[in-house]
Amino acid sequence: MRTDRLERLRRSPNFREGAFRNQIDTPLMAPGRTLDAIREWLWGEKQTRPPRPLPTVEVVRESFSSPPPDDLRICWLGHSTVLLEMEGIRMLFDPVWARRSSPSRFVGPARFQPVPLPVEELPALDAVVISHDHYDHLDRHLIERVARVQPEVVFHVPLGVGAHLEEWGIAAERTRELDWWEEASVASGRVRLVAAPARHFSGRGLFDRNQTLWASWAAIGKRRRAYFGGDGGYHRQFVEIGTRLGPFDLTMLEIGAYHPSWGTIHLGPENALRAHRDLGGRLLLPIHWGAFDLAVHAWDEPIRSLAAGAPASGVELLVPRIGELACLGAPPPLSPWWEQAT
Repeated sequence: MRTDRLERLRRSPNFREGAFRNQIDTPLMAPGRTLDAIREWLWGEKQTRPPRPLPTVEVVRESFSSPPPDDLRICWLGHSTVLLEMEGIRMLFDPVWARRSSPSRFVGPARFQPVPLPVEELPALDAVVISHDHYDHLDRHLIERVARVQPEVVFHVPLGVGAHLEEWGIAAERTRELDWWEEASVASGRVRLVAAPARHFSGRGLFDRNQTLWASWAAIGKRRRAYFGGDGGYHRQFVEIGTRLGPFDLTMLEIGAYHPSWGTIHLGPENALRAHRDLGGRLLLPIHWGAFDLAVHAWDEPIRSLAAGAPASGVELLVPRIGELACLGAPPPLSPWWEQAT
């Protein structure tokens, strides 16, 4: 890691005793639950992959207008990958096209649902935004491809993650590394991107745990505001984020790969509803589900639980099919399309 980058990491209030830290104690595994979680993972009987492909909408470059619409429009591409268009700006959040969430092409959690947009058909982007460096959120080959075919795009990442991109041949001037509460402008200030706190962890290998920061993101335009949660458990700073940067027309919050054993680092449906309310959100787009086999719960349990709990919580959901373009001005009605794959 370059000396100047390392010095900036060390100056961060979130970097202590040689690593980045959450604001509150965040054990990766609940005390005494490790063996139970391993047994459930190895011998659990829940259907963690759908028996048939999920309903999708195939999209190509021509599916997207040029320039992007002035409203707020999203295209969820599975798991946590979201193409967000806001006030004429187009941003791609946590883009992952890889077949496995793993450093290996042969072992590790496998994708059960392909991305309906071929990489070569990606429309022109103004920004690529990364929440943290885990393999299901930071796809090296996709990043290299986008950097090569779209030489003007800028990558917005949490502190330290720029070292990965630089190692992959992406020039430092194309990267904006932000600490929590720092911001950068997109397209000459037409949209502000603010890195906000999250409660998670980082690392791509055995020896780099928490050497880079994790973050959520607020995209703030002149009329619209959107929040991308990335990964992370529930924390009290959702209220502060909503107060300082919200309210939000759209929140994108994770619902999948949750479990009581690791409840501090993933939200799950119930806490996603709670966080959405804290953030002052209007519509909630559930992410972190529908693509990878990453947990021990049934593949559709997160969305079924969310859809069941939303009415009592007073939360309006936005759940388009994978690849479906959805505009906040006229959101599609909620339909349980996931039941078609059961």
